[in-house]
Amino acid sequence: MDPGLRQFLTAKARNLMYRARRLTRLDQHSLGIRPEDRPFVPSDAHFVAANRRLSDIDRDVRAALSAMSSAMARPDSSAQQILAQCALVERQVDRARRAYGLFFEVFSQRGTAFARPLSACDTVAADCFAVVRKNAPGLLQMPLLKPVTYLEHSFSPATFRRGVLLSRLLGEQNPFPLVRIPYERIEAPWGMGVLLHEVGHNLQSDLGVWHETRLALQRRVLLISRNGWLTRIWSRWHREIFADLCALLLGGPASARAMKDFLAYPAARVLSFRPLGVHPTPYLRIFILAEMLRRMGFADDARVLRAVWNDLYLPHVSTARVPQGLLITAERLIPHVVDEVAFQPRRGLAQRALADIIPFAKEDERRIHQGARELAQGRVPSALPPRFVVSASRVAFEQKWAPPGVIAKTVVRHLTRQLLPPAPRTAHAAIPLSA
Repeated sequence: MDPGLRQFLTAKARNLMYRARRLTRLDQHSLGIRPEDRPFVPSDAHFVAANRRLSDIDRDVRAALSAMSSAMARPDSSAQQILAQCALVERQVDRARRAYGLFFEVFSQRGTAFARPLSACDTVAADCFAVVRKNAPGLLQMPLLKPVTYLEHSFSPATFRRGVLLSRLLGEQNPFPLVRIPYERIEAPWGMGVLLHEVGHNLQSDLGVWHETRLALQRRVLLISRNGWLTRIWSRWHREIFADLCALLLGGPASARAMKDFLAYPAARVLSFRPLGVHPTPYLRIFILAEMLRRMGFADDARVLRAVWNDLYLPHVSTARVPQGLLITAERLIPHVVDEVAFQPRRGLAQRALADIIPFAKEDERRIHQGARELAQGRVPSALPPRFVVSASRVAFEQKWAPPGVIAKTVVRHLTRQLLPPAPRTAHAAIPLSA
């Protein structure tokens, strides 16, 4: 091999060896987490899971480096063979870079001004899992790492489920649930019905009822409609419908109003249809929520939800870009869809329904409204579950019982107060006795 070529390949390999193992571990120090941020950082177990993934990738990086070094040492190796080994190292380095970058981005946000609101969202998400554990012990495997929320400049919230293969990570499995929240939404708790929706996706996955729900919904719609096309559409929507209904069971009518807020756009968008979309057509989606409220015992809330939606969009239905077959069958199918997803027993739920393991009663709604009144006065009842605090903030916001900023600060302070260390007691100076 020409000496100049050998020198170039040697330099390339040395460069790779220097870069290859620089992304092997994350800790609070490397993230720049300050002492005052530590209460709001994900748990040590989350760091262990992230570092375990980085360690597994690093093992493959070392193997690729060893193969590259062997190729460099063999006198009969061609330049193309060496370049191929270098490319294999680059592939493993890319895996490390992507995994490290994701964990760094998520964890390092806890060293910013958003630390407390993010931690408050973590608390709400954890409470959603806790209610399932309380009402259906044994359904969720233990231990499970709690969801972690993070900020992104995206349009809408989203989630990446535990164990899902992420294209961003070149097919690596996600070690714990991640919930993405747009920056401007993080300090608006009255809109966090969408957070409950995203947690609903994770519950469906972790409970293991993903495929069972889809097949059951498929059978039900086919039985009622006798239409294969409608069956495919509604079964494709099963995940989003499950998450929507789960959000209502977690947060009550306030969650439905938060979702209405999120979905309300000009008629051209709401009355649109994506043939391969996984989200129900926005126009029909609110009617699904209204039917769920009715089944939960909140007929008045359901009636108001329908009335507002009809006032907004019924005059425009004649020009809707939604297949007529979908529109004219919706009123008949939606009650069956809601019943099948939320009120029918599932093997995966130990022969209970979703509404059994996440119950929501009128007493819960009463507690939410009482909590909203107290929230408006700058306090939150300590016994009010975090998921209900989100709903209480919605009620207080809608009723204008307090300025939005006051509501937001009170909610975040309440949901993160248990994470803070107790304030040190101030020692009183000794007062000498007079002689």
